[in-house]
Amino acid sequence: MDDQTPNLRIASPETEEKFREKMAEIKLKEREHLTQERGARLGLPYINLTGFPIGPETLATVPKETAVKLQAVCFLRSGHEIRVAAVDPERDGVLQLAETIAAEQNAHVGLYVISEHSFRSALKLYDRIPQPRHAATGIEIRQDVVQRYRQELKDFRALEEKVRSVPVTEVFTLILAGAIEADASDVHIEAEEQDVKVRYRIDGVLQTVAALPKDAWSRIVNRIKLVAGLKINLDKVPQDGHITLFLDNQHVDVRVSTLPTAFGESVVMRLLMGTSLSITFEQLGLRGRAFHLLSQHINRPNGMILTSGPTGSGKTTTLYSIAVKLNKPDIKIITLEDPIEYSLPGINQSQVDWSKGYTFAKGLRAMLRQDPDIVMVGEIRDLETAETSIQAALTGHLVLSTLHTNDAIGVIPRLLSMGTKPYLLAPALNLMMGQRLVRKICDRCVTDDRLDPEMLKRVRATLADIPANSPDRVDPAKPVALKKGAGCEVCHGIGYRGRTGIFEVIEMNGQLEKLILSGQAAEADLKELARDQGMITMAQDGLLKALDGITSVEEVFSVAE
Repeated sequence: MDDQTPNLRIASPETEEKFREKMAEIKLKEREHLTQERGARLGLPYINLTGFPIGPETLATVPKETAVKLQAVCFLRSGHEIRVAAVDPERDGVLQLAETIAAEQNAHVGLYVISEHSFRSALKLYDRIPQPRHAATGIEIRQDVVQRYRQELKDFRALEEKVRSVPVTEVFTLILAGAIEADASDVHIEAEEQDVKVRYRIDGVLQTVAALPKDAWSRIVNRIKLVAGLKINLDKVPQDGHITLFLDNQHVDVRVSTLPTAFGESVVMRLLMGTSLSITFEQLGLRGRAFHLLSQHINRPNGMILTSGPTGSGKTTTLYSIAVKLNKPDIKIITLEDPIEYSLPGINQSQVDWSKGYTFAKGLRAMLRQDPDIVMVGEIRDLETAETSIQAALTGHLVLSTLHTNDAIGVIPRLLSMGTKPYLLAPALNLMMGQRLVRKICDRCVTDDRLDPEMLKRVRATLADIPANSPDRVDPAKPVALKKGAGCEVCHGIGYRGRTGIFEVIEMNGQLEKLILSGQAAEADLKELARDQGMITMAQDGLLKALDGITSVEEVFSVAE
């Protein structure tokens, strides 16, 4: 063939385009087929999401950022059944994502395999999700503002003067900044007949910090309602909302509650610091026999450890500290809380939602399907939760939970009164604790405390009642040197700063189990048996701490008999 022969074309451009499309379609089918085979090897079902209709609410189950990171999407929700598809189901985080969704949604999550092309098709659907309009539920408080208040507000009187001198728009921010600086757990703003009282709960005790003019009340409460997302025009019914405070290095979740009263509305704001737990197991305040028993029983593979006391007695903090101490890479811990108060890295935390029927009982059943080693249930409130907890303890799980009783021995009659079966309760219980919180003496203004004869007599009688076989027993006739706080700028003139726990701990043993099974477990008999075992009461534990100069006698007797 010479050079003059024209080039031959084997097909037209249209034909070549169709050919390329056909080859791409064949390759796509081959990749989908390979994905299907990979799913079979993994024992997981395969699905092609190209053109699959996925609703916005279903897709939003997995946030877009998480979907991109893990190459996983939620493609189906039906009742308690949820389906999640991933390009690589063995990738770190995919299985944990499925477990988290199952716990949060109280549903069964099925895992599927998809190709990268299928994932990209589903990912495009995120652009169709309508962006929600966020209400104004956040306040930014810069760290320099808190620092300025720290310098200006030496005591609560200075705070009151400052509150009265700033515009109403700044009053709310000032009150919250002052609460953060004072380490307050709650802020109470209460309308009274003549004025409006602002009180902080510091170390469990309310302290009045300011009295505001009554004519400013409506503007203050409306400001709070606006930021908390509450209805301003409703003042005859209770409302609940929340605010997020954005600090430089953390955020604070503020739970807002309003209640109509005779002179206006009462507003209570609970400050939940969104930070990690700062109190370790060793810092709880346990000592002697109590510390030894709890250290021993938290390392058992199964059974129940229950701590009891009124609201605000530190029960949840105790359980948090135990969970953190037990948290290891080879241990799976799941918590069920109301609300989640601290962030615990490495631990799966789930929050109950009463409005959606996600209760402690339902959440606990869902948790047990996640194959945990340790479960922490915020509170046992009903028979269903109690029975499920007992079954979990009897089937190889360590169960940590709380009850509302006056003391440790009250745990047993409380559970029996719920309807639990004695022959299941006795072998399930490992340890019972009663606890209270006492304020610690401020170490900057500590001074000697001289008791009157009657109070000293009461102290000696309480110490003399410590069982003779207890390693914590002291000589009640020995001279005692007690301390108290005089009040200073550091503690805002209160004399106390910080809190610690006082405890009583009862270990389940053969004698106690026999008494429970007899069906005649009267509280007095149970208490006498616990004392024979060497248990010291919360009051005795508190007085031992007073002898160590940690707290005062007055504080101990104010919280424990």
